[in-house]
Amino acid sequence: MNAAINLHEMGQSLWLDNITRGLLDDGTLERYRRELAITGLTSNPTIYQHALADTAFYDTAIADNNEQSGEALFFDLALNDLRRAADLFRPDFDASDGADGWVSLEVSPVLVHDAQATIRIAAELHAKADRPNLFIKIPGTPAGLLAIEESIFAGIPVNVTLLFSCAQYQAAAEAYLRGVERRLEAGLDPAIASVASLFVSRWDAAVAEKVPAELRNRLGIAVARRTYHAYRELLASRRWRHLAETGARPQRLLWASTGTKDKSASDVLYLQALAAPNTINTIPEKTLLAFADHGVVSGSMPADGGDAEQTLAAFEAAGIDLDALAQQLQDDGAEAFATSWHALLKVLDSKRSKINR
Repeated sequence: MNAAINLHEMGQSLWLDNITRGLLDDGTLERYRRELAITGLTSNPTIYQHALADTAFYDTAIADNNEQSGEALFFDLALNDLRRAADLFRPDFDASDGADGWVSLEVSPVLVHDAQATIRIAAELHAKADRPNLFIKIPGTPAGLLAIEESIFAGIPVNVTLLFSCAQYQAAAEAYLRGVERRLEAGLDPAIASVASLFVSRWDAAVAEKVPAELRNRLGIAVARRTYHAYRELLASRRWRHLAETGARPQRLLWASTGTKDKSASDVLYLQALAAPNTINTIPEKTLLAFADHGVVSGSMPADGGDAEQTLAAFEAAGIDLDALAQQLQDDGAEAFATSWHALLKVLDSKRSKINR
């Protein structure tokens, strides 16, 4: 039995951090589901930028829809893929009573500071997707928090993206809770699914050249441990227990950015460190295959955060302003997704121009 299946049996859901039409067409995604316990996937603008720029998987579809352009064409292409993926994972969704088996589609990153437009587009995309196991990804930025609350209240499943710190996670969880509580007050079904995606490895990349060698590749895991402790405390709180008794679903904690960026470190560093029941790990394809080959599941992340606070204090003593860095990472992440968004739209326009010549 490979380590990916061991993680799944521990109670951690494994989702692929990738999608291309090729993975669907050649049966690779189905094989990952069958052999490596993959039970969902996520997408983002960077993933689709590379898929459109580096492959010919979409050329025929672009030619068949060459009257469309820009965002409309992209969302049609992406939704075609994600509906197929959602159908592939539908047995996992049904077997888990809706806790697992999800795919995700992100709203346009250029809306990162526009709550009202995000609310409107999230509703439109969710309706157009027409799948019960498709999340709409909304960033956990100040404007995003309002959109998350309103979208949950409207009954739209939300994957909160671009969370980097425990405080950012807690703000996203609060937005989710408010949306659920408002549904209850309005006499609506409170069982609206959500996940909160904490990005891990980017912390270590950001401080690699700023801290002593003994602290390298420890910051992201410490932030994750602090956040996992807060997650467990929330699920044990009186407020959550009351909501759970009414039929509300827990907003599951998801580990994102779990590929190792430091070539001198283990290529399965984060998967081994982030093993924890009732969480999700979105795994880059290369990291998934490495973990299945030589990963080891040696136990679960400590529910009380373990040594997280001591480790974080050591980084602060080394001159790292953790709050400022968390905000910088979120801002940089939003900017990077916007850059990828503009790049993928340029690729689409370029391919359409060649087809129409």
